[in-house]
Amino acid sequence: MRILVWFRKDLRLDDHTALSEACLDAGGDVVPFYASEPAILSRDDIAATRVRFVLGSLAVLDRALRGLGSHLALAHGEAAAVVADAARAAGTDAVYWNDEYEPAQRARDEAVERTLAAAGLRVRRFHDRLLVPPGAVATKAGGAYTVYTPFRRACEPLGFASPHPAPGRLPPNPLPVRRLATLERLGFPEPVAAPWPAGESEARARLDRFVRSRADDTGHGLATYASGRDVPAEPSTSRLSADLKFGTIGIRRVTAEVRAAAEGDVSLREPAAKFVDELRWRDFFAHVLWHFPHVERGAFRRAYDSLAWSGSDAAFDAWREGRTGYPIVDAGMRELLATGYVHNRVRMIVASFLTKDLLVDWRRGERHFMKHLVDGDLASNNGGWQWAAGTGTDAAPYFRIFNPVSQGTRFDPEGAYVKRWVPELASLPAALVHAPWGAAPLDLASHGVTLGAQYPFPVVDHAAQRGKALAMYRAAKAPA
Repeated sequence: MRILVWFRKDLRLDDHTALSEACLDAGGDVVPFYASEPAILSRDDIAATRVRFVLGSLAVLDRALRGLGSHLALAHGEAAAVVADAARAAGTDAVYWNDEYEPAQRARDEAVERTLAAAGLRVRRFHDRLLVPPGAVATKAGGAYTVYTPFRRACEPLGFASPHPAPGRLPPNPLPVRRLATLERLGFPEPVAAPWPAGESEARARLDRFVRSRADDTGHGLATYASGRDVPAEPSTSRLSADLKFGTIGIRRVTAEVRAAAEGDVSLREPAAKFVDELRWRDFFAHVLWHFPHVERGAFRRAYDSLAWSGSDAAFDAWREGRTGYPIVDAGMRELLATGYVHNRVRMIVASFLTKDLLVDWRRGERHFMKHLVDGDLASNNGGWQWAAGTGTDAAPYFRIFNPVSQGTRFDPEGAYVKRWVPELASLPAALVHAPWGAAPLDLASHGVTLGAQYPFPVVDHAAQRGKALAMYRAAKAPA
């Protein structure tokens, strides 16, 4: 028996469910295959940063496969056609893959399975991307969870699956060797953002650094995750989001390493539990998208589709370019453009500011993020934006309006994050850096800052905009 393994957002050899099962079923006679798809590459929210990350990860995967005696076969085209063609050309009996959960990709996979079945090929599909796959938990009434905490409690008794071993040797791939595409050949400009180190080896190194760091090291990692994960200037987060998005590391491997560290060190138990909770948020948003696919294009709470967004294009441009006059917001937007990444706490701050201070439709912000984030994921990005915009699954979310000044002073008390990304304010003392308009002009001038010159005045008044936002949400909730 020979099996084609269709790689997608699982660009690794370790802890790869479909690959592991194929090796067992076919005695190791597997054909690794990857197809780039025009429908995905032509989306208007595709980010060159993500395409570059995928290309780098594919190159690493191919090198790893060559080390096992095989290689990664490549194709470009509509999935149902190219997967079936590759399976026939390789003389395979079956095609295995790990499932994806976005609406368009679910429809694609159904079409591929129908085509393969018509050709007499067996298909096996596996859950691989999440701790708990969609459909595995339900409310007492049999419905989907729409609140995180009950969802988490329902998932916890299910435990954790063990990682799958990587294959030790593979036969030569019968499919031809093809040259990996480049950004230029795919029609993408070279991103302004610096390259994000890609591939399974880099992902594993990130996980190792996160798990093994201690507070007295150069990084903080897991040891200070519970207390430091909301502080954008500190390296307390795993930075594995892009790896989990594209599967350059397996979710079971991540949880196994984190939980093993906590078992060996009692001081790590609290941060490890908190980290796993955050991974469950990733699951939760994927479940919401699975059960309620309308959230891809509109509000989870449909009443909020009628929100009367009044924000201007000029305000949106100021936000996306990092010149709103609110330092923590501008720092986050500049970090996004420079790196393709934003710290999660800052994502919440800038999203709240766009929707509830600038009164700009959350979907514009969601799309901007997807055009730049290296870890841009439909479910997580959509869930985060709807959470911040107050249109999502929370009970009374529209009352949650972040004050950008208090958020800055709380989570960046010394102004280190702001000063890194807004260098024109680097000379200001911590007491002034988050609200420079509140200082006397002479005090600012003594530090080389003049509002309206080196740094802009605030584009809006937060207190006034808060009132407008509340009125806008109340109007949308009011019965017609």
